[in-house]
This record gives sequence, structure tokens and C-alpha cells, in this order.
Amino acid sequence: MPRVLLVEDDPFVREGVQLGLRRRGHDVRAAGTGEDGLAALAEFRPDLLLLDLMLPGMTGVEVCRQVRAHSQLPIIMLTARGDDFDVVIGLEAGADDYIVKPARTEVIDARIRAVLRRMDDGSTGRPAIEVYGDLTIDRIGLTVSKAGRPLTLAPSELRLLLHLSAAPEQVFSRQQLLENVWEHTFHADGRLVDACVARLRGKIENEIGNPRYVQTLRGFGYRFGPL
Repeated sequence: MPRVLLVEDDPFVREGVQLGLRRRGHDVRAAGTGEDGLAALAEFRPDLLLLDLMLPGMTGVEVCRQVRAHSQLPIIMLTARGDDFDVVIGLEAGADDYIVKPARTEVIDARIRAVLRRMDDGSTGRPAIEVYGDLTIDRIGLTVSKAGRPLTLAPSELRLLLHLSAAPEQVFSRQQLLENVWEHTFHADGRLVDACVARLRGKIENEIGNPRYVQTLRGFGYRFGPL
């Protein structure tokens, strides 16, 4: 039973989402403020954080940054329509995905299960541990290290790196990555990919402006290498 911590200040939305997710088999704890949400994290120990972007007092972006500073907990943001600027900030802060409100419970449920679904990028035909320069990827242990130092990657960052590195030199469009990494089967927002790439580069590249591992091919997408 997936354990979900919902942080949402609107009591009607909070109660509706909580009830709907419980009916679909989730163990849900809810909080109305960012401060209460952070306090509930240690006690409840959720599998995923469902976080409203616009919270009173401590905003969802601030909560996201605090969580991401010490945890790889998957984070999905809830945002109102038209909050494009805040969505970008939230993605840059470390959120793995976002959902625009109002959203049907089945949509939220499907997105939660997609984020939590175990990665299968390294399941067949590839060595368990791969070394690229100073970057080491353990596909079985799902860990990444750089120059012998373990890296802390958010779930979306790890999934993206595993997917790209499974096919070095192959170029993936943003839509292909959205389908294969985020499991979005519709034409979704490419900013999810761009923000995740930027965060990943900040952790694995020596020179962000001259990336060695995750490279951009303008007008086409991203690829791993050349090395």
C-alpha cells in the first residue's frame, strides 16, 4: 500500500484527494501547511510527497527545497492553472513531476503509481555496473557515484540517467523521454525534461556549460555522450 503525504491548504481539495486516493489503495496522511507537512515526514515516512505549490507561510517550493536537501523522496507538485513561472521554480527545486488542479483522482493515482513504479532500464542485456570516465552507474543497486563519491539523485534524475545511458549516442526527443521516463502517454510539458536535465548536469558534470555526459542536440533532444 503506497504511503502518500498530501500537503494542501484547501480543505475541500485536501479531503477530496485524500478520500479518493484511499479508495484506490493508498495510505494517505494529510497536512494543511508546509510546516505541518515537514513535521509529518519523519513520523509518517511516506513513499511519496504530493505537494501543493501555493501554500500559506512556507510555500511548496520552500518545502520541496528542504526535502530535497537531504532526501530522495519522490515529489509531485499540485499547481493551479496559469502558475507557469512557479512550476519552473518548483521543478528546479527538485520536484519529479507536477499535476495541474483541478485533477481527477484517477489521474493523480496514475501519476503516483508511475513515479513509484520500479525502474526497468537496466533489467536485461547490460552489466550491473558501468563506468564512464569518473562516473559510475550501478544499475542493480540504483546508485551513482562521481570520482568515487556517492551522488544523491532525485528519482526522476536517476531514471533519466539510467534511460539515457542505456543507449549511448542515441538521441531522445523530449516527448520520448516524457513517455519512457515519466510515463506520460500524452503530449506533456517538455519543461519537466529540461529542468531534470539541468539538475542532473549540476550533479554529474564538471562543466555545466560544456557537458560531457548529457548533451543537447538543438531541435532534436538529448543524448548520453559522446564520451
